[in-house]
Amino acid sequence: MSASRRSGTTDELGPEEPEPGGAELLAALLDGMDAALCAFDADGVVTHWNREAERILGWSAAEAVGRRGFAGWAVRTADAEEVEARLLSAMEAHGRQVHEFALLTKDGGRVLVRTQSAAVRGGDGKPSGVYCAFSEVHAQIDLERSIALSEALFENASWGVVLVDADLRPAVANEHAARALGMGRTALLGRPLGELLGQGVEELESALSHVLAEGAPPAPAEMWVSVRATESGEPERRCWRSGFLRLASPLAEEPVPLGVGWLFLDVTEAKQTEQDAAQLRFRSQQLHRAARAAGECEDPTEAATVQLDFALAGFADHALIDLVAGDEDPVRLVRAAATPAGAPGPCLPVAKAGLPVRYLEGHPAPQCVERVGSVRASAGTAPPERAREWAAARQWPEDSVHALCAVLRSRGRTLGVVTFLRGASRTQFERADATYAESVAARVAASLDLAEALDAG
Repeated sequence: MSASRRSGTTDELGPEEPEPGGAELLAALLDGMDAALCAFDADGVVTHWNREAERILGWSAAEAVGRRGFAGWAVRTADAEEVEARLLSAMEAHGRQVHEFALLTKDGGRVLVRTQSAAVRGGDGKPSGVYCAFSEVHAQIDLERSIALSEALFENASWGVVLVDADLRPAVANEHAARALGMGRTALLGRPLGELLGQGVEELESALSHVLAEGAPPAPAEMWVSVRATESGEPERRCWRSGFLRLASPLAEEPVPLGVGWLFLDVTEAKQTEQDAAQLRFRSQQLHRAARAAGECEDPTEAATVQLDFALAGFADHALIDLVAGDEDPVRLVRAAATPAGAPGPCLPVAKAGLPVRYLEGHPAPQCVERVGSVRASAGTAPPERAREWAAARQWPEDSVHALCAVLRSRGRTLGVVTFLRGASRTQFERADATYAESVAARVAASLDLAEALDAG
């Protein structure tokens, strides 16, 4: 046989083989193992030698089986006595013995190995030999490093690590990932990703499916997601820079997917800063373009509406201009210009009937004039029908959901108010939006003030 020495009646490490083929079965089992295995009888003669031992040292089973100890071939002569004593000492010890020493390969090289040896006992309970499993130390160190790395990733990493199984459900998650997803490490295991994330879950599942089928993408991907489990109860929108690794079983001849390693880092603040800077650049460019276009207008009122047309780009869906009529209290406002209520279009002057707009008490536009400052209003997450009623009650286009009113002032006088309106597909107006709206309002007010002066003249 290839991995052990045959015996006519009794093998050195056991009784006579009970049936034909038993030795071949033992050899096949030994040769199929990933560990290097060898065995010695009570006199230190090699009785078994498997294929992994052949691979590491280069000595075939035919060359190894039958030799006494490692002296003169698998270890240096000067080390042979010590090595043999260590190996055979296992016959007198309880449990396994672990040693490290250098062996010689067939081509004369040296390999540092780690051995685990234990006694083989016969039917009478007395030791009849020693079996020895050994591996290259660097392979063992690599394994230990891999295990240590895995434990560190799942315990101490400063980014999220989630092992997603082939059904796209979390199987293992580290503490950082659990905090980011708003659940305990065990609570999120086995849950569909749709229960953990809202916005962005389809994109994430698509990426995971692609990795399972095709392998990891060449670069990390930035994904905007909303986390369902938050302390406030409202989904929290985050940007996660994500990397993916397809995990396959190292024990199978053909790659068998075990799942996907998903690593992510929260870059929301950095992306938000980046977006804010890009938005600020764009708005500054729009103001510059608006000033140049308005400078070409002969009619100051037309220049005011041109300013609004440039301001609407990427900012709002509609714009309205209401001018103060007289010095009465409460304030009366007259509609002077508006964008079309249906499809998007340019802001145009309306017929000058001089009739005030009948705003309800507490309407944002009169409040803006009274406070001499911007006012924001929103229908929030109201159902579409309620949102239309909310807009109609304020005499805004029915698709309006968010509003921002900025006061029109020029040379110390309040001329009126400009109202910017957004639909449901856009986010609410924020403080930075109010600053931009006030800059636009100042330019519009200057044009309207000039138009009023010309009319008076």
